[in-house]
Amino acid sequence: MIASRREASGSPAAAGVPGIPDPDDAPDSLEPPDTAARSGHPGAGPEHDVEIRTTYRRFGGFSTRVLEAGPRPVERPAGRRFRRRSDEQRRRTPRLVLLHGYCDSADTWRPALTELARAGVAAVAVDLPGFGEASALRSGAILPQLDVFTAAVIGDQSALGGVVVAGNSLGGTMALRAAQNPSLPLAGVASIAAPGLSDSWLVRGVARNPLTRLATSLPLPVPRFLVKSVAEQIVPRLLYADSGKAAAEHVARFVELFPDFKTTGERLDQAARLITELDDAYELDRITLPLLVVACGRDRLVNADSGQRLHSLVPHSRLLVRQDWGHCPQLDDPRGLAQALHYFAGSALSERPRDEDRHTRGRSLSDAVG
Repeated sequence: MIASRREASGSPAAAGVPGIPDPDDAPDSLEPPDTAARSGHPGAGPEHDVEIRTTYRRFGGFSTRVLEAGPRPVERPAGRRFRRRSDEQRRRTPRLVLLHGYCDSADTWRPALTELARAGVAAVAVDLPGFGEASALRSGAILPQLDVFTAAVIGDQSALGGVVVAGNSLGGTMALRAAQNPSLPLAGVASIAAPGLSDSWLVRGVARNPLTRLATSLPLPVPRFLVKSVAEQIVPRLLYADSGKAAAEHVARFVELFPDFKTTGERLDQAARLITELDDAYELDRITLPLLVVACGRDRLVNADSGQRLHSLVPHSRLLVRQDWGHCPQLDDPRGLAQALHYFAGSALSERPRDEDRHTRGRSLSDAVG
């Protein structure tokens, strides 16, 4: 019996790991469906041939924007027997919930949503409180507020399918924290470049060097165009594996978060508080459900060995190391990441017991595939 699975690759393929796709073996359903509607959104993918639906909801006391793609939910049929059969089928149909990182928004997932929709996978991406079009965070600790929000989203989506949460950066942290909560109706979790386990000198410096935050808080006459120009140079280098391939519309989203010197200082101060909270963010021994750990070799914010450490602390987890991905692989390679999430979600759902709850789901993902 294989206790864990691991793949380290610098090529686009992640072959040889059950549940991790090889582009040569991509399923036929990745071809765009004939019935797909055209969204025309610049972040929807190179062919703009998939509908990404936008709604506004409220979860855990926070209003937010929800991006949804893939098959629409089917209404429950009449009759107790048919409803029971329908509910069982829903629980075994994957439904991905995608969480973004710090100073990002649900828009970061648009390319991946497009790929998942082409594969026939239902998925939603939400703006976390304090970012995108979501309502602002309240005073006090940040992570507990995001916990309440994430739990509410999971509870809502669990009525529509077997929920698998995938998060990048801060979203990866929230996914792990959700996995630590045995009361949530989760089938699996994918954590991508989650901070707090082995961060780069840059991330550690924000938390430990108050002089940087002090400088940005001073009423200095720094022109807005200069702040924007610096941000336009830094953002692609931090988030992408290859800054030369950064998409203009995604860079613009991040740059808009730093319109002036004062706002930049406020964001740095918030980031420092969040990094401090990460010291006590994880109780990894409580994770028993399937876990996919994604580590990125060209990540300039979270070291790739962070994923290896997480994998060692959760022995039944599966580790995917991609040397050619940066901090946001949903921007570097949305197709490759979507394929990995698609197959992982399927394997997590196939492992899910029919009549047992999360408390008895201790069997490792590797047992299901090995």
